[in-house]
Amino acid sequence: MSTAELPKVKKHTRLEDAQAVILGTLIIALGVNLFTHAGLLTGGSAGLAFLIQYSTSLTFGQAFFIINIPFYLLAVIHFGWEFTIKTFLSVFCLSVFSDVTPMLVTFEQVNPIYASVAGGFLMGVGFLMLFRHNASLGGLNILARYLSEKYGISMGKFQMMVDCMIVLLSVFVVDYTLIIISIVGAIALNMIIAVNHKPGRYMGNV
Repeated sequence: MSTAELPKVKKHTRLEDAQAVILGTLIIALGVNLFTHAGLLTGGSAGLAFLIQYSTSLTFGQAFFIINIPFYLLAVIHFGWEFTIKTFLSVFCLSVFSDVTPMLVTFEQVNPIYASVAGGFLMGVGFLMLFRHNASLGGLNILARYLSEKYGISMGKFQMMVDCMIVLLSVFVVDYTLIIISIVGAIALNMIIAVNHKPGRYMGNV
């Protein structure tokens, strides 16, 4: 099939972007609450928010929103207003949904391994929805993208270094067995993204 014969890809509408941000963060919030109930954590800005939640009086939503504030200026300057606005809205929605979900859904008992796998899968699906609509959950992902484009630093290596630092810090807050189980959740999350988020597979225009 020639280039001329390829179907024209339609750009996402504002309504489609809005539903992706709302549904994506709602799904991630459910995964976050599974992690919270089991005392698990994850990497990146969310991992820092979990650590703050476990060691202070702040909720995950409050901590996550505060952590992201310094990164918006960097996003505006280097990635534009559209990306920044979508990211801000995604962070805001996740912060709200993460704090509201426990008021609507309660868990009497959740196996930590189940929480790590199911929570990781849920968060991975939510991330996919955001990625495909040119949005993110900001924070250290913005910094990783900036360092990659500006200085050629590998996003994967940078995020791995950050995640290792978060794990090292977590030994003072979380039991080591929960840290090991959290790694299972991180694998589940990244497996969803690795399998489903590949160039050329998705026809939507982000």
